[in-house]
Amino acid sequence: QVQLAESGGGLVQAGGSLTLSCASSGGTFSTYGMGWFRQAPGKEREFVAAISRSGAATKYADSVKGRFTISRTNAKNTVYLQMNSLNPEDTAVYYCAAASSSFAVTRGGYAYWGQGTQVTVSS
Repeated sequence: QVQLAESGGGLVQAGGSLTLSCASSGGTFSTYGMGWFRQAPGKEREFVAAISRSGAATKYADSVKGRFTISRTNAKNTVYLQMNSLNPEDTAVYYCAAASSSFAVTRGGYAYWGQGTQVTVSS
């Protein structure tokens, strides 16, 4: 059973940066495609970014493209989300997820989820 634990969330001013981390345990990390999703109050959980098993391929939602960077270190069983130029619309609970396939961009493609970490961007 794969377990995922996010960290790094917090309160930041608009224009600031945060880096989220997600540590994986209980599985072979390098065999999972990884992704980040977010859910704002009253809204559906939405795709943010995905990265393939090797890290060679990435995909971003249009709303974060050019501002967020997803990366992974398989030797540390960890995936990261570097977030720059944050704005209040980025306020949400951020979740990492693991997919049994190499790459997935929809919620249905992910089998394992973390508990989430809150990111709040003040104006």
